[in-house]
Amino acid sequence: MCEHCGCAITEPPSAAVPGGPATGAQDVEVVQVMSNLLAENDAMAAHNREHFDAHGVLVINLMSSPGAGKTALLERTAEALGGKLSFAVIEGDLATENDAQRIRAKGVPAVQITTGSACHLDARMVHHALDALPLAGLDVLFIENVGNLVCPASFDLGQHLDVTLLSVPEGDDKPQKYPVMFRTADALLITKTDLLPLLPEFEPRRAQASLRALASDAPVLHVSCRSSEGVQPWCLWLEAALADHRAAKVSGTAQSSTQPPVAEHEHRAAY
Repeated sequence: MCEHCGCAITEPPSAAVPGGPATGAQDVEVVQVMSNLLAENDAMAAHNREHFDAHGVLVINLMSSPGAGKTALLERTAEALGGKLSFAVIEGDLATENDAQRIRAKGVPAVQITTGSACHLDARMVHHALDALPLAGLDVLFIENVGNLVCPASFDLGQHLDVTLLSVPEGDDKPQKYPVMFRTADALLITKTDLLPLLPEFEPRRAQASLRALASDAPVLHVSCRSSEGVQPWCLWLEAALADHRAAKVSGTAQSSTQPPVAEHEHRAAY
């Protein structure tokens, strides 16, 4: 789908060709390009995190397949906690401002990133978005990543936590099929649980067992944004995560504890 993460490369490695050599120049070149790409991204992500930490903002990267309910979750979160916490959202999609418009309708600042053909956000895209999104006064910044269960998990954006959504219509075997995505999750939200009576083949306990098989002890929350069932436990988790983040910063264990504040106008200079 895109040239940023190598998923546009469809030639199989030569080792997969019967009788072919174990390695090839193309394979070495691809690995080198990917290593350089990820190193550059990680450097920018670290810079982003300096900005976030300097302003005391907790940043959460929301990841899922398309249609799992990320935007709906943010709408319900804004309704439940809008009077208590200050939010902003960076939206990632290949095209349209549909999701950003939905978030703005809830009174939450939102910046839309349209990636064109890129199937994930990267740290540079997020850095650009910060030019239109002042961090001062924010409690939580959500980054709603492009709907994709593969590439987003490999690109650090500067976030502090990853939250992965798994909707009931997708099936409970997704943690087994996409282990990298689910292994990185700091919390797993099983969404659209109001559909469980219609889709009895989805077994939440099976999904949780698959997550635990990845050596993940991330909490598993059940949420229906349609009925709002489970939204309160999600909000409690979010408030606790923010409190832990701030406590770590005060105690000096946060990553930014030794970093000087980074001024808003320095965003462009990082390029």
